[in-house]
Amino acid sequence: MANIKSQIKRNRQNDKRRLRNRVYRGTARIAVKTARTAIDSSAPESNVALISAISALDKAAEQGVIHRNNAARRKSRLVKAFAKMEPAKVVAEPAMVEPVAEAEPKKAAPRKRTAKAEAETKAEPAPKKKAAATPKKKTPTKE
Repeated sequence: MANIKSQIKRNRQNDKRRLRNRVYRGTARIAVKTARTAIDSSAPESNVALISAISALDKAAEQGVIHRNNAARRKSRLVKAFAKMEPAKVVAEPAMVEPVAEAEPKKAAPRKRTAKAEAETKAEPAPKKKAAATPKKKTPTKE
């Protein structure tokens, strides 16, 4: 056991980090193992297992638990094995037909203006904009 205060704190920090890293490393290890078994058995859900394994490896590398090149190497090997995998025999199930929603009716076009309405708008002049008031210069007065 350390006697120095800074070393005691350093040990405490290392323990916290070790436990945190262990979670990421364990999750990645389990995900890779399940993906590997799914790929070896040519299971149809191997694609899902592969994606979750890649995600777990990326998270572990992002946290710094494993080196990013290590994660890249493991992902590469998994994807290579997945590409080499023999396709599983899948029984085609009848596709469920979803009801097609009817298109909403288009909105009516805006009405055309009548000659009377146009004449009224032309007769009324548009309000004029007020010019910005310029401050008058003060002239010095002689006293």
